[in-house]
Amino acid sequence: MHGYLYILQSAKDKSFYIGSAEDLDRRFFQHNNGLVRSTKGKRPLELKFYKKYDNIADARRAEYKLKSFKSRKILQLIVNDQNLQLEI
Repeated sequence: MHGYLYILQSAKDKSFYIGSAEDLDRRFFQHNNGLVRSTKGKRPLELKFYKKYDNIADARRAEYKLKSFKSRKILQLIVNDQNLQLEI
């Protein structure tokens, strides 16, 4: 089964959230309907970026690596340039 790395942005405070999931549509629905504790107070959320991986393990590795950068500038760069070759 495929996996997805995604970046959400809060319309409320412009903060970013990085995640991974097997079913991107379902997970986005959960985030925007208050079913995810970490983003419940950040709604509404916009899907700003996603990348499809061959499997969920690869997507999770990419998520952890991206989170390890701890840089809003990197996230903003990824969101602004959808054609950026993200090799994570």
